[in-house]
Amino acid sequence: MAFRDLREFVQLLEQRGELVRIKAQVDPELEITEITDRISKGLAAQNKALLFENVKGSVMPVLINAFGNAARMAWALGVDDLEELNHNLARTIDLKLPQGLKAALHRGRDLFGVLKSVGLGPKVVSQAPVQEIVLTGDQIALSQLPILKCWPLDGGKYITLMQVITRDPLSNIRNVGMYRLQVKNDHTLMMHWQRHKGGAEHERVAYEEKKPLIPCAIVLGGDPAAMWCASAPLPPNIDEYLLAGYLRGQPVEFIKCVTQPIEAPANAEIIIEGYVDPNEHEVEGPFGDHTGFYTPADRFPVFHVTAITHRRNPIYPTTVVGKPPMEDYWMGKATERLFLPLLQLFLGEVVDYNMPAEGVFHNLVIVSIKKRFPGHPQKTMFGIWGLGLMMLTKAIIVVDADVNVHDLHDVMWRVLGNVDWKRDVTIVEGAVDQLDHAAVRDSLGGKIGIDATAKGPQDGHPRGWPTEIEMEAAVKEMVERRWREYEL
Repeated sequence: MAFRDLREFVQLLEQRGELVRIKAQVDPELEITEITDRISKGLAAQNKALLFENVKGSVMPVLINAFGNAARMAWALGVDDLEELNHNLARTIDLKLPQGLKAALHRGRDLFGVLKSVGLGPKVVSQAPVQEIVLTGDQIALSQLPILKCWPLDGGKYITLMQVITRDPLSNIRNVGMYRLQVKNDHTLMMHWQRHKGGAEHERVAYEEKKPLIPCAIVLGGDPAAMWCASAPLPPNIDEYLLAGYLRGQPVEFIKCVTQPIEAPANAEIIIEGYVDPNEHEVEGPFGDHTGFYTPADRFPVFHVTAITHRRNPIYPTTVVGKPPMEDYWMGKATERLFLPLLQLFLGEVVDYNMPAEGVFHNLVIVSIKKRFPGHPQKTMFGIWGLGLMMLTKAIIVVDADVNVHDLHDVMWRVLGNVDWKRDVTIVEGAVDQLDHAAVRDSLGGKIGIDATAKGPQDGHPRGWPTEIEMEAAVKEMVERRWREYEL
């Protein structure tokens, strides 16, 4: 399923009863956040995408919580269930040689489909819906957009669901990131790209190479897969829109920006064009973040707006981050499910992994493995810490292959029962997320690995390991039959 734009996705959500239109006037300052927070944390039946059609101070409707549950997130990426993401990618990257002509032909069709979906190069069109209205010079006014102030102590209004497009100043390879933007005035935003992210790397290169300006495009809306891909932690120098093309089954279409030498998705709702000067920084923040705490104010680059282009009647997409679980949790869950086959490609012992909401992405990874030798759990920990942005993980719990990593009750039972805290804990120092307020130094702190696997003589445990209590299969089946018979 490939959506041409955000409107087609909204239409699908409405058809499936997953969208609520709100006609009463609402305030983008705090009120929309409070409504959305209640909806996203309420009963499953109440958790809907919200389209606010009457927003104070703007003629644009606001779409929020569009990716706010497992079903909506899956539909956004072209599948019916998030588990399909890892099955599809596993089939794509299967490195085993096909056995027989039929299997080879099937494999060839799969690979051809992938190449077709990502395209041989960016498809640039001459006209685009997102440039139906072009505002430059004195026409530019960020105050015309229904940008939210989410939390009482936020430093201002923030754009929170965007695709920030930059290009490497040397290689010209595109990077797409999701970096919050604080409104300073009608022509200026603050660019919060953290030091571990691709945009910040482009800024460092531009500064070192004495490149005066970094052209940028801030994209709002478009195909939902393209919207989500900005949050995907891809390796450096891999264009996130290639991943979007793979997920949607066809390449993303682009249009040349009107004031900057950069391209942006043609079917977006709004594009804010501008540039960052690597020599210009101002105070940004504070901001109520996905950690559930306010990120303190700090100095970040200034983004100067040179144009705003949009459709005639644009939808303004946004999200709220705060105490989990919220919409960004489901965006992260899609990343987790999609990237499982890649984790297994580098760490073949991995059965499954879970990044629960309580861990707010980088704080906790629970991983099950097929344990084969002494030190295997520790090998897995260091392997995970060595994979891209997984280096920021504060805590890793390793359990045996038969443990359901998504059952936190089962996981904690294993941790509290299986761990000798003197023997089974690995503590290291290394890179942590820039939002980690517990770290003594900015972006550098302690991390912990916990081996919650069963132990034996090979692990230096001579006492023997007790047998887990389990009922016999025959008894289970008998009780199951009686349960159904008597409707217990």
